[in-house]
Amino acid sequence: MDAIPSHFLLSPLSTLSSSSAKRSLSLPSSRSSKFQISASSSLMESQNEGQGKFMEFPFVTASHKKLMVDLVSTLENRFEKQLLPCKLPPDVQYYQNESGTAQASLQIRSGQSDSLVDFVLGSWIHCELPTGASLDITSLSAYLNLSTDAPNFLIEVIRSSPTMLVLILDLPPRKDLALWPDDLKTFYEDTQIDTQRQALEKIPEIQPYFSSSLYIRTVSSPTAIMVRIETEAGGGERVEEIIAKHLDPISKQVLGIWLDHCACAKRDVGEIERALLKKRDGIVRKKTLEVDLDSSFPRLFGTQVANRVLEAIKEYFDV
Repeated sequence: MDAIPSHFLLSPLSTLSSSSAKRSLSLPSSRSSKFQISASSSLMESQNEGQGKFMEFPFVTASHKKLMVDLVSTLENRFEKQLLPCKLPPDVQYYQNESGTAQASLQIRSGQSDSLVDFVLGSWIHCELPTGASLDITSLSAYLNLSTDAPNFLIEVIRSSPTMLVLILDLPPRKDLALWPDDLKTFYEDTQIDTQRQALEKIPEIQPYFSSSLYIRTVSSPTAIMVRIETEAGGGERVEEIIAKHLDPISKQVLGIWLDHCACAKRDVGEIERALLKKRDGIVRKKTLEVDLDSSFPRLFGTQVANRVLEAIKEYFDV
């Protein structure tokens, strides 16, 4: 869900390091140093602004925002210095369509070379619908690299009205669990992760959600939480209560399981396994883009904006 791609090198700092490096020979050293510090400061300000915009989650309710901010903060605090700053261009970290009816924020942070994390991707999308309602999607995904065969982490919260919400929460496996029953036991049975899904099933307003994509269902884990929350008209407060009292703690429990048992667990991955992981990871990431973004993004944001954002994401997905 990687090396910094070539088009990211158009940032102020990298422009300085390349084109300005030759000119610095003819500049006084103090002036050159000030110029470099200024460029570095501009890049840092751009990165901080993009991170700040993302963490605003400006269009969702207070309980929804608290859930996402807490998850992002927990993940980043746990990894601390293992994650590099987001290097996406400003017009990819935040973008919108020409009319302003669709807006989005995107953050991708790669893992350091000694980390098990490949990259972490967070985003929010807000779209005003012709009906007068709005669609809000917030998501957080963490992808592990080939040093481990442990599952990834995924949460997506989709809200199309004050009284309806869809939650997708999963540790998507990176191997066929039928062929690797030890992984099924280690990551899904021994962790008792399925108790989180069972707890949600007891709430009357919560029903199973079935993705229209058979592919998405295929790559999900057997303990995936895919639920639809729907209340009566005027029941927006009840949805907020369910988010705060149930979705919030359960999502944090699942993230905690992933952090303790997947993201920080040492695993022995042989060369043959590594090759199979690389192939499967590539297929799943490519298909995920095709199913989730390739068709919908041009409709939401226009071809030019969609192409710019998708190309940036594909660089990290290595497809």
